[in-house]
Amino acid sequence: MRKLVPFVALLLAAPLSAQDHPADSVSEERLRSDVEKLVSFGTRHTMSAQDDPERGIGAAVDWGLAEFERISARCGGCLTVVAPERMVEGNRIPRPTRLRNAVAIQRGTERPDEVVIVQGHIDSRVSDVMDFTSDAPGANDDASGTALVIEAARVLSQRQYPTTIVYALLSGEEQGLYGGRLLADYAKEQGWTVKAVLNNDIVGGTCGSDGYCDDGHVRVFSEGPRADLTASIRADQRRNGGENDSPARNLSRWLDTLAEQTPEGLDVRQIWRTDRMGRGGDQIPFLEQGYPAIRFSVAVEDYDHQHQDLRTEDGVVYGDTVDEMNFPYLAKVTRLNVRALDKLAHAPLPPAPSAEAAVQTFTALSWDEVPGATGYTIWHRRTDEPYWRDEPLIANVVATSARLEGVRGDDWIFGVSARAADGSMSPVASAVPAGAFAPIPAAEDDSD
Repeated sequence: MRKLVPFVALLLAAPLSAQDHPADSVSEERLRSDVEKLVSFGTRHTMSAQDDPERGIGAAVDWGLAEFERISARCGGCLTVVAPERMVEGNRIPRPTRLRNAVAIQRGTERPDEVVIVQGHIDSRVSDVMDFTSDAPGANDDASGTALVIEAARVLSQRQYPTTIVYALLSGEEQGLYGGRLLADYAKEQGWTVKAVLNNDIVGGTCGSDGYCDDGHVRVFSEGPRADLTASIRADQRRNGGENDSPARNLSRWLDTLAEQTPEGLDVRQIWRTDRMGRGGDQIPFLEQGYPAIRFSVAVEDYDHQHQDLRTEDGVVYGDTVDEMNFPYLAKVTRLNVRALDKLAHAPLPPAPSAEAAVQTFTALSWDEVPGATGYTIWHRRTDEPYWRDEPLIANVVATSARLEGVRGDDWIFGVSARAADGSMSPVASAVPAGAFAPIPAAEDDSD
């Protein structure tokens, strides 16, 4: 959470209308219905039945694909529905197992290879991660994220966007992020330029097992140093900064500001970690490939109703069931995702700026032209400040460089955002080593 002043509106597009926004069409009733349908499959464990029409992971993935097809039919075939798959075997999957994701692609009208992804995992588990026969309802973990993705597809598919939105339901998360790895590989194979990945995992509850409740916040996890750093760039960051300026970290800052500008009454609590302590999610395979990715999760987790066998012990009820969820809260998180997707699909890519300031009394910033951008905004903050300052350093730059007279670069971190013709503003990209929203090219001699 951060305090805003009017200047921060420049970071976003024009003020949001209270009417006629896709987020206004998000339905709490549809979200509940989808979660209940997912729970009805009994278990969605990755090693459960593939060919049973009513129970198991196969039936759940088939249902997700069918939902995407129904949504596509309502928008005149605007979605391309695919099911990337592979055979997997390894940690937590002791035998060769079919792994499928359900994916819908809403292609952009101007830059179709520029992509933003929203995803949740469709599989579920109980106490023993290898138990694929017991009922594993997985209501909050992660039917909530799956329902969010499907609802986002319903409301955003009624619009057209310059860039592509990908809606993804991933298998194999509980067994070791297999579905996330499959989709990250698929994105690379398609040649997509991935602008952002919004991973939603456990987004439908508000109270912990200790009775503490919080329905006013959603946590957004973002990595610090990039997962794909080479040794040479890591050394460059040690000298020139960048430890707090990964693309994921700047995406998190952008989402925090967006939440402050929207009427949902949901505040982003930035968690500056890749994920929860000792745990992980499907954003990680994307980070490992250099794609900007963050995780949405509830403000407080309920460990009695997560990864648990259905049972009652000493008067305590265990199990991830629908009755433990908060659907008004899930609707708020869904609306925030929809607003973020709407912004990101309109906005250009963030620039890839660099700063030159060594042994001089001015700072020179430069970046390449960004497709779809009509102008750029320059931001700055002190090196010990967590957020970009609310007032931009320069609000409107039409060139691809700027000379900041009298600004000694040693004392500041600089960033640049790109603006589209409709006013949509990208997240800020930092002018530090590896600050660009793109994978780092592997250096052949990096270990030398």
